[in-house]
Amino acid sequence: MSHDLAIIGGGIVGLATAREVTRRFPGLSIVVLEREDDVALHQTGRNSGVIHSGIYYQPGSLKARLCKEGVEATIRFCKDHDLPYEQCGKMLVATQTSELDRMASLHERGLANGLPVERVDAAELRAREPHIQGVGALFVSTTGIVDYGLVARTMAKELKERGVEILFGAMVDRISEEPAGLTIGAGMRQIKARNMIACAGIMADRIARLGGVDLDFRIVPFRGEYYRLGADKNDIVSHLIYPIPDPGLPFLGIHLTKMIGGYVTVGPNAVLAFARDGYRFGDVSLRDLAETLTYRGFRRLVGKSLRSGLSEMWNSLNKHAYLALCQRYCPELTVHDLQPHRPGIRAQAVLADGTLAHDFLIRETARSIHVCNAPSPAATSAIPIARELIDRAAKHFRWREAVRGGPRINPRTADPDSAVPSA
Repeated sequence: MSHDLAIIGGGIVGLATAREVTRRFPGLSIVVLEREDDVALHQTGRNSGVIHSGIYYQPGSLKARLCKEGVEATIRFCKDHDLPYEQCGKMLVATQTSELDRMASLHERGLANGLPVERVDAAELRAREPHIQGVGALFVSTTGIVDYGLVARTMAKELKERGVEILFGAMVDRISEEPAGLTIGAGMRQIKARNMIACAGIMADRIARLGGVDLDFRIVPFRGEYYRLGADKNDIVSHLIYPIPDPGLPFLGIHLTKMIGGYVTVGPNAVLAFARDGYRFGDVSLRDLAETLTYRGFRRLVGKSLRSGLSEMWNSLNKHAYLALCQRYCPELTVHDLQPHRPGIRAQAVLADGTLAHDFLIRETARSIHVCNAPSPAATSAIPIARELIDRAAKHFRWREAVRGGPRINPRTADPDSAVPSA
C-alpha cells in the first residue's frame, strides 16, 4: 500500500505532526514509523516533564514564539483529554550576588518575550520557599509540569482512531527518493509514500543523510542524569527551583522539579553519552562513539568547553559533587536523599564550527522535510511545531485545504494543485 505521507518518529513531535495533518488534511493517508515497540520511549518519555515558559530564548526567535504558544496548546490538550497537569510556576534562584546582573538580564528577556516575570527578593523567596536559600529570584507563573509520555500515548490513541497506521519496530535503514515519491526501507519492510516528514530525534542526522540531505551538523548525544528525592521530601518545594543559567555553558543546570506523580526530582546534568541510547555510563556503541569523536564540530566544541565538560563528568561520577550543586540553593539535602531515577538522552545538533544549534533546524528535499534539531523545549512546543511543519509541508508539497463542505478529492490521484478537504 502506498501512503500520502510517511512520518518517521513516534516521539511527541512526530505524533503531534501526524495529528495536525489529520486535523487539516483528513483525506491524506498517513503512516508513522517508530523504531521501538511503543511511542515516546526516548526523549519524550525521559525528560523532566516541565511545561517550559520560554524565558531563556532570544526574543523574536522561533524557539521563543513556539514555546510560548506551546504552553497554551499543551494545557489545552490536557484539558480536552482530561490529563493531569499543574501550572505551579518556577523560581530561578540567584545564590550569590555575582548572579544578580545575569538575573536582571534574564528578567528583561522574559518581559521581552511577553511573559509574566516577577522579581522576588531574598525575604520573599524565603517566605514562599522555606527550604530554599538565595539572594533573590525570578518567578515565572506560567511554567508547569505534565507527563509527556502520557500526552504522547494519548495522541497515538487519537491517531489510531482517525485511521493513522503506526508501525512499531520500524528502524529505517534506507530511503530512495524519486520524482513520484519515496520508498522507505525498515528491515524487511518497504513503505512507499508520496512525501515524508522525519522527526527522528537522536537519529535525525542519520535519517537526513539517508534521505539525501547535505549535512552541516551532527547529532551528539548528551546524557542527563537525575535523582529522585525520598517520599519525606515530596513537599520540600512548592514551585520548580532552577539556578540562574550561566550563558557561557550550554545547558540550564541542575534543578528541583516537582513531578506529576507527586515526588521531586533533582537534575539533570549533561555528560557526553557513549551511545545514542546510552542511558547508563557503561553503555557504549563503537559506531556512535566513533562518529562523535571523529566529527570536527565535536572536537571544536571540546576545545571551547573542555573545562565545563570535565566538570560535568566529575559530577556524574561523584555523587557528593552532584549534591554540592543542589546544596547551593537547598542546603538541607544530604547524599542519602539522592535516590536513583531514570536518565534521559538529549539529542543535540552540533554545527561544524563547534557551536550548538540552539534553535530548531529544518532541512528539505523535493519530497521530504527533516526536523534536524528539536531540543528542549520541543516537548512543550510540539503542537505549534507541528503547525509550523504542516504550514511548510502544505506549501512545499503543494497541498491545498478546501473550504468546509467542498468537494472530497482523493489527494493521491488528484492534480497537485487540487484541494483536499479541511478538518
